[in-house]
Parts: sequence; structure tokens; C-alpha cells
Amino acid sequence: YYDAGDNIKFHFPLAFSMSLLSWSVVEYSSKYKALGEYDHIRDIIKWGTDYLLLTFNSSATKIDKIYAQVGVAKNGSTTPDDHFCWQRPEDMSYPRPIISVTSAPDLAGEISAALASASIVFRDNPSYSSRLLRAAATAYNFARSNSRRIPYSRSNPDIANFYNSTGYWDEYMWSAAWMYYATGNSSFANFATDPRLPKNANAFASVADLGVLSWDNKLPAAMLLWTRLRVFLNPGYPYEESLRGYFNATGLTMCANLRRFNVFNWTKGGMSELNHGRPQPLQYIVNAAFLANLYADYMEATKVPGWYCGPFYFSMDVLRSFATSQINYVLGDNPRKMSYMVG
Repeated sequence: YYDAGDNIKFHFPLAFSMSLLSWSVVEYSSKYKALGEYDHIRDIIKWGTDYLLLTFNSSATKIDKIYAQVGVAKNGSTTPDDHFCWQRPEDMSYPRPIISVTSAPDLAGEISAALASASIVFRDNPSYSSRLLRAAATAYNFARSNSRRIPYSRSNPDIANFYNSTGYWDEYMWSAAWMYYATGNSSFANFATDPRLPKNANAFASVADLGVLSWDNKLPAAMLLWTRLRVFLNPGYPYEESLRGYFNATGLTMCANLRRFNVFNWTKGGMSELNHGRPQPLQYIVNAAFLANLYADYMEATKVPGWYCGPFYFSMDVLRSFATSQINYVLGDNPRKMSYMVG
């Protein structure tokens, strides 16, 4: 998949997109089927995961590099590159460098999450599902290697100018969650609930921006996935302390979505400015809407009709209204009365 309007292949956000799409199928496959889109969404995911399997030696159990990006673009370039030339992929004739990295805890963690989550989606195809899961384990082990814990974009401006990674502990928590759900192996739950992980990830720092899901910050999604484990299976000791922390932090993230608390500014048209008025805001609000609706579904499935924000109690309907309002904003309920959906 290409990114935006240029012809660069950015593997970090690509893998994140596949993870979220797979999560949506894991949770809402019946709805995709009811809409006649189940085969379509699986084709979309497989196109992405087939590509991700080619970004490293996915048949090996141990690797020493991952390909992070195809193509480059420099601001003000006077020589052909992906921003100097705006053209169809079929017409590209200029060099398109391939960037590989030997340290990528963030990128490898995200690729692991994408492949592991997709392995659940494709369990009806045992051969492909197993291939995805084996590759996910290889990427996960590469990500966790003690000698490779430098963000993939560090000292590489061709990457950092576009998708600079600010850390990798969130990807550790995120990929461990998907590896746990895909395998049932308790070692992943042990790692994710070791108190050192949420500490390093600032999971309980009560910083509003850390509750905003994006390609660079998987923390709120990871904590919701671990909350899922707690509310449905309640594994208890030795996981409970960290799982309770994730559960409480997730509740605070949901509180931050509510306009009455003024955690984030809102536009006059009704969009929450989760990225503080900077460009490209819609990705953040649709991510927030997805998490809010999932949280509400999880709680209501366990007969929990609401949650507390300090002394205030809110029904899940309030959270669903937030999610619906943000999606409707994207689809046309905005001052311009136009849909921002493309493709």
C-alpha cells in the first residue's frame, strides 16, 4: 500500500493499519458478513500481510534486519524522487532506495502485532495462519532483542521526516497482547504485566496525549486489549495488579473523550482536536471512536452499563454518542456538509 498521495511505502504505518483492520474483524466479523464485506476486508488485510511477510526473512526464526521503507522524498529536491515527481506508479522511472534497519523494536513490534492479529482472522486457513504466526514470532523476538533497542527512525532522516517513532515500549505491550491472543502462551501475558513494562511505557502517567491512539502511540489500544482479558477472563494473580492499572487508565482515556471535561479543545463544528489543531486530525478521531465503541461493547458484554469519571457516573450511551459524533463528522456532519471519506 502507498501512503497518502505519494508513492513511498512506509512499513510502520502500513503494519499499524493491518493491525487495526484485523482487530476490527476479530471483534466484528458478523457485522462484516451482514454487510457483505467479510471477504473484501480479508482480501485487504491479506494484501497487506503478504507484503509485510516480504519485509524480512519471515521463514527464519532469527533475523538481523527489517526493510523499513521503499522510496524517499526530500523537501525542495531538484532531482526526481517521490515528492519531486507526482505521477502514477506505472510511470515511475527514478531510483527508489530501499531502507533497511538493524534495530527496530518499534517497527518489528508493530509488524509482529499485524501478523499475529491477522493469524486470528485467517484461522480458517490453517496453513496461512500458521505462516503468519511463525513470522510474527520472528519479528517479536527481533523487536525484543537487547542489542537492538534503538527506534527504527533514529539517525535516519529519510524515515524520521515522515514517520518518526518516539518510542517502542507501547509496541512491546501491543505486540505482546496480540501474540498472547494468537497463541495463548502465558509468557506474553507475563511480560505485559511485569510492572517494568507499564513503567517504561508511562502507561499510568495520566498524560492525556498518551491516551490518543495513532501510528506512533499504541498505548491506549494495547491497554484496552489487556483490559479485554481482565473483563472477560479475570485471570487474577499474578496479572491482576497491572491489568487493573490498564483497566483504570483505559477508563480515564474514555473520560478524556467527553467534551464536558475540556481535556482537549473542540472545533465549533464538533470535532475533538486530539492532535491540538495540527494537520491531519481525522485519523485521531476515528481511532478514538473505534476504541470508545469497543470499550462500551466490552463493558456491556459483561453487564457493566457505565463507568466513573471521578465522582461522575456515565452510561455507555454517552461514550457511544461521542464515537458516533466523530464518525458522522468525517462522513458529512460538519460545517462544510461534505464527506472526508476517500477511496
